[in-house]
Amino acid sequence: MDRLIDANLDRAREGLRVIEDWCRFGLGRADLVARTKDMRQRLGRCHLERYKLARHTATDGSAGLGHPAQLERRSPAQVVAANAGRVQEALRVLEEFGRASDPTLAAEAASLRYALYDLEVDLLAGSPDGDRRRHQLARCRLYLVTSPSPQLEATVAAALAAGVRLVQYRAKQADDSQRYAEASALRQLCARHGALFLVNDRVDLALAVDADGVHLGQGDLPPALARRLLGRERLIGRSTHRLEQLHQAVADGCDYVGVGPVHATPTKPGRDPVGLAYVTAAAAASPIPCFAIGGIDSTNLAAVLAAGAPAVAVVRAITAAPDPGAATRQLLGLLDGSTLAGADPGEAPR
Repeated sequence: MDRLIDANLDRAREGLRVIEDWCRFGLGRADLVARTKDMRQRLGRCHLERYKLARHTATDGSAGLGHPAQLERRSPAQVVAANAGRVQEALRVLEEFGRASDPTLAAEAASLRYALYDLEVDLLAGSPDGDRRRHQLARCRLYLVTSPSPQLEATVAAALAAGVRLVQYRAKQADDSQRYAEASALRQLCARHGALFLVNDRVDLALAVDADGVHLGQGDLPPALARRLLGRERLIGRSTHRLEQLHQAVADGCDYVGVGPVHATPTKPGRDPVGLAYVTAAAAASPIPCFAIGGIDSTNLAAVLAAGAPAVAVVRAITAAPDPGAATRQLLGLLDGSTLAGADPGEAPR
C-alpha cells in the first residue's frame, strides 16, 4: 500500500511541476504559479518518509511504460491538459486508498482535486481581456478607494485626470438605487481614462455595471464563489490582516491583496492596525500585487515604501483633500520618486 501511495504522490507532484513551469515561463502568470506551487507543497507535506522508503523501481514492471498518445501532444495546451488529468487521477487514487491508512492525506487529496478543476479552467480557458486587466493591475501603484461624498464624481474625475488608474467604489450605507447610479457613473469615468474599476463587496453590482472586478473583505463572499459568478476574466481582490490570510487569498485565486490597516483609520473603526511589520512580511511573501492600506497619506508614505510596500491604496488622502488632483499628483510623485517624462503617472516605472 505504501508503494502505491508513494507512486501516486510522485505522479501528482511531477504533473503539478509541469503545470507550474508552464504558468511561470509560458504564461508569465505569477498568480497561477503561486496557486500551483501551493498545491505541490501541500502534497509534499503529505509525502511521508515511510512512503519514500517503500519505493523500489527495479521491481516495478510498469516503470518507464509509455503510450502512443504521449507523442500526440503537440501544443502547450495539450501538455497542460494531459498533466492536469494525470494529477487528478493520482489524487483520486490517493483519496480512495488513503482513507483507511492515512485520512489526512485522503482529505488533502480530495481538497486539491477540486481546486485543480478550477485551476485547469483558468489555464485552458484564459481570457485575453482578463490578461489585459491583470497586466494593467500589476503596473498600478496608487489605488483610490472612494468614500461617500456629494462631490464623488468630481473627486474621482480629478484623481483620474491626475493619473490614478485603479479605482474602487465603496459605499457601505447607500441604498441599492444610489449605489447603482454612482457605480455606473464612476464606471464610465474610469472607462474614459482607461482605468480599472472595481466594486467593494457587491458581486451583483459589479456585474450590473460591467466593472473590472470586485474587492472582498474577510467577512464577504468566498472568493471561489465570487469567481464562479464573475468568470475568469474579472479581477478579485481580498483584504488581509495577517500572512495566513494572504496565503489563503493566493490559494483561492485572488488577483491582488490589500495589506492593512497599516495605521488606525476611521474607515475601519475598531480594527487594530497591523503596522509596518506586516507590510514588510506581505511584500516579501506575496506573488500577486499587494497594496498597503490604512491611514496612508503623503506624510507617512515614505515609511510605508521603506517597509517594502510596492503599491498603496488610499481613501482620505485623496477624497478629503482640498484639491484631489493635486493630492493625487503628490502621491504619485512620491511613489515614482520623480516624475518620469512621457510615462503614465498611474503606472509603475518599467
